[in-house]
Amino acid sequence: MGGLDKLLKPKSITVIGASDNPNRAGNIVIRNLLSGSFHGPIMPVTPKYDAVAGVLAYPTIDSLPRIPDLAIVCTNAHRNVDIIDQLGKKGVKVAIVLAAGMNMPINSDGQTEEACMCQVATKHGMRIVGPNSIGLILPWLNLNASFSPIAANKGNIAFISQSAAVCTTILDWAKNKSIGFSTFLSIGDACDINFAELLDYLCRDSKTDAILLYVDSIKDARRFMSAARAAARNRRILVLKSGRTRAGSAAAQLHTGGEVGLDAVYDAAIRRSGMLRVNNTHELFTAVETLAHSVPLRGERLAILTNGGGPAIMAVDALSDRGGKLAALSPETMAKLSGVLPACWSHANPIDIIGDADITRYVKAIEILLDSDDFDALLIIHSPSAIAPGSETAKCLVSVLQSHPRTKRFNILSNWTGENEAIISRNIFTAAGFPAYRTPESAISAFMHLVDYRQNQKQLMETPVSFGETPSNPRHVHDVLNHMISQGISHLETHEVRPVLESYGFKTLPTWIASDSSEAVHIAEQIGYPVAVKLRSPDIRHKSEIHGVLLHLRNASEVANGAQAILDRVALNYPSARIDGLLVQRMANRAGAQELRISVHNDPVFGPVILIGDDAADWDIHKDAAVAIPPLNMALARYLVINAIKTGKVKHRNLPERLDIPALCQLLVKISQLIIDCPEIVDFDIHPLLAAGDDMTVIDASMTIHHFKGDKQARLAIRPYPKEHEEQFTLKDGRAILLRPILPEDEPMHKAFISAVSVDDLYKRFFSDMGEFNHEAMANLTQIDYDREMAFVAISEITNVNGEKEEVILGVTRALSDPDNQEAEFAILVRSDLKGIGLGRILMEKIIRYCTQRGMARITGMTMPSNHGMIMLAQKVGFKIDIQMEDGIVEMLLPLNTGE
Repeated sequence: MGGLDKLLKPKSITVIGASDNPNRAGNIVIRNLLSGSFHGPIMPVTPKYDAVAGVLAYPTIDSLPRIPDLAIVCTNAHRNVDIIDQLGKKGVKVAIVLAAGMNMPINSDGQTEEACMCQVATKHGMRIVGPNSIGLILPWLNLNASFSPIAANKGNIAFISQSAAVCTTILDWAKNKSIGFSTFLSIGDACDINFAELLDYLCRDSKTDAILLYVDSIKDARRFMSAARAAARNRRILVLKSGRTRAGSAAAQLHTGGEVGLDAVYDAAIRRSGMLRVNNTHELFTAVETLAHSVPLRGERLAILTNGGGPAIMAVDALSDRGGKLAALSPETMAKLSGVLPACWSHANPIDIIGDADITRYVKAIEILLDSDDFDALLIIHSPSAIAPGSETAKCLVSVLQSHPRTKRFNILSNWTGENEAIISRNIFTAAGFPAYRTPESAISAFMHLVDYRQNQKQLMETPVSFGETPSNPRHVHDVLNHMISQGISHLETHEVRPVLESYGFKTLPTWIASDSSEAVHIAEQIGYPVAVKLRSPDIRHKSEIHGVLLHLRNASEVANGAQAILDRVALNYPSARIDGLLVQRMANRAGAQELRISVHNDPVFGPVILIGDDAADWDIHKDAAVAIPPLNMALARYLVINAIKTGKVKHRNLPERLDIPALCQLLVKISQLIIDCPEIVDFDIHPLLAAGDDMTVIDASMTIHHFKGDKQARLAIRPYPKEHEEQFTLKDGRAILLRPILPEDEPMHKAFISAVSVDDLYKRFFSDMGEFNHEAMANLTQIDYDREMAFVAISEITNVNGEKEEVILGVTRALSDPDNQEAEFAILVRSDLKGIGLGRILMEKIIRYCTQRGMARITGMTMPSNHGMIMLAQKVGFKIDIQMEDGIVEMLLPLNTGE
């Protein structure tokens, strides 16, 4: 991650365009640096002044006495290309550019100042933050290199924003709430250093526990998704994405110059990455406060304790609106509460301890609840009371919560309603590490943020169930599509799409082609009524314009008249249009079936995405569809369907044949595989899909295709399973193995493999006593991002005790690359009873070939001096070995280019 150490751990700073004018950014930045007590040298550059704010200034960049780690460029936009060139010649490796307005064309080629500046920076190996940045604050380094009027406290939250205005708003709010930051960076238009690189860096930062992103637009979806999915496994990440509406998206594009993508796709990307999205700054403040204090949520059951019915009812309404769960109280807990509460308490959750509750009543109720396991989170509501004064009650309850041994098992939230004394009470909770909220609704919003985050994390880690190989014939489909493209055909209707769908195992309605109305009648008589008759014409894309689709034709007369009417309307309105006949289909029996619409949309930011909703004539992908990003497996497809049902995009109708979710998921996985295999497909629409139980029938479909050249995987936001790396080998004992990339579905098989490896071999591999591998550990080993990590498993087929064929893993080799794809750390593990049959050598050579193909500069590894087999194998294939006996490690290095 070139330049990021200089950016986020600078030891010296220069300010270009420093000024003694208090209204200039160059003056504010200098004063912020001085007031922050940064320990390194601060070097103002300006030809106008001998000193700025009492600090000796230098007239030119070249006259600087040393090469600064970081440059803050405060000059006008039109000067910055030259400034960056001078800084690059001086040897500066990273600069923050504050000026806006650098995205206007400056030459006949349409090149902008921003593009020219980036070209110059690249020439010098220099990195840029901005332009249009407010700067950088690193509280733990006492560094405030920004022109923000508000400083930041030390804390464990990193905030990265594309908006300067949002930065100052967040800082003002955080100051009031005593919430601090580890890093506070405004990346502005993000012409170079972007969210992805910063996520890679910050997820390894010991001072950072949570990361907040304010996003206008993403420019490199593949890199962003890869970094976000990796970071979300180690840090809590919140995203405030602007442009939820079409108008907002257009405004965001003007702000940062990014592409306008579907907001629902951003939503899907954030969920898929295990992050949490909030919809506005108010929600962001609420979520930040929750994340700053909360422990991971263990479940989704909420208990509410209150001295007032009204606020509790408002909380329950808000919880119901968001799809949250109220906890059910056990008979034991109910009995204990009844023993300390007045007879008129609510006897249910919410636990209303009545308006005359004193502090003692609150304490007894909380202690009983904390002793139970009936809930996962507790919301304590307090309405103004003379009997239980706000601040006194808050102090007492905080003391109880801090001293109770089981408090840390639960998420504790509080809502002291009102102002004046309620503000003091909320501050008491906040200072003690328990989040406090002004209204019941904001407390519920915070709880549901925790629930949503937990669900996204669960999705990130869930093991999918395999339903076997997807039936497919991609070579045949490529031939069909390329033949049509060569004929000048770019839009396909149902009859043309049908061979493609059938090659992937989709069920379609039988279709016949008639040349005229008489033939249409003859076909209808053969297949039976009612039928549909549709125009076939490559020149008329929207058949509805000439009523080119007729449904429910019940007899020969209706077919003859209808078919002729279609042909007559074409002759009248499109006399030169090509007519390829009439399509005749038997009408499907829709009784008791649900009609769905599934589309593949080519998003300008995230590439192909899959959308699902109820079929409707006025279907709007902006609001009527749930969205997922391929590749899909069964677990991810299920999340898409459940989300579509929860949000009302798909109605779970009370039909004789209820919607079969596993069958629908299988169909979605097939669509995902079709899109991955066939880059010629631009858009694809099934309208409708008839779902009757597990019977999924495509009634109508259309497809847009074009010629495709290049890497078919590069267009996808997430790298799919790289089937091209599968290889067959034979071991010395004659055993046949398949060496292939690992799959999430391999988790059970991988766990069985681990259990067949000795404790000693595991210790040599992981450098510690691993004990039991839980689901999270296994998910990290099997659910990998193929863009930055690779694991190859050696699979063999055996006959189990039941006489059935079964696959087992014999060995695994891994390579984890750095974000710059320069170096990979490798590891190999072979089943302990299978040493000496050549498997280790096969695995080693496989990972070396892979890293070489990826263009990496070197492979490194580490083992113990006692692991003689690994050391000898590494030496045989060319690794340099460094045995460090004092530290008990052996370092291995294999250069993959002639430069080392």
